[in-house]
Amino acid sequence: MSETPETKPGKPSGLSRYALALLPLFVFGAIAATAAKMLYDQDFHGKNIAEIPSALIGTKAPALNLPPLDGANLPALTDAAITGKLTLVNVFASWCIPCRDEHPILKELAKDSRLIIVAINYKDKNDNALRFLGELGNPYRAIGVDPNGKAAIDWGVYGIPESYLVAPDGTILYKRVGPFDDISLKEGLFPAMEKALAKPAS
Repeated sequence: MSETPETKPGKPSGLSRYALALLPLFVFGAIAATAAKMLYDQDFHGKNIAEIPSALIGTKAPALNLPPLDGANLPALTDAAITGKLTLVNVFASWCIPCRDEHPILKELAKDSRLIIVAINYKDKNDNALRFLGELGNPYRAIGVDPNGKAAIDWGVYGIPESYLVAPDGTILYKRVGPFDDISLKEGLFPAMEKALAKPAS
């Protein structure tokens, strides 16, 4: 009995050839999925990516001269609003889901008398930002609107939410990319605050 082309030993069938052709695509997809998970874990669980070193750390903070959020009954965000105070500058927007997740933590931080929290409202609509604060509460002492993202560029913002701890003399001490969580507070922000507030050794 003669063998048909489909049954000859060693010759892959049409289906096998199709599977082999797709194999590189499957491999690439698996690698991409693994990389994405690693980035997510690092970004949102207080590790590596979230603690991106910034060229601004240890330097004077960029000048602030942003108009107020209309209707929020808060001061504009200017240099005068943060001078002489340990300040957390938080970049947020109403359309940012991680900002919403982070907001309860900021409200708790606002109870800490050692620092004040101010905000850069990034590429947002005024009414949406007001609704966001009305729904979730307002931890900020001042808010400046940045409709075109120019201030965010000056501050070296990677993505929001993003926060900067600024010393009373205007020096940037610490940067957090992504929302705060328990780990990033304990291992990042709080030690930076304590170092800033520590009295010089006599």
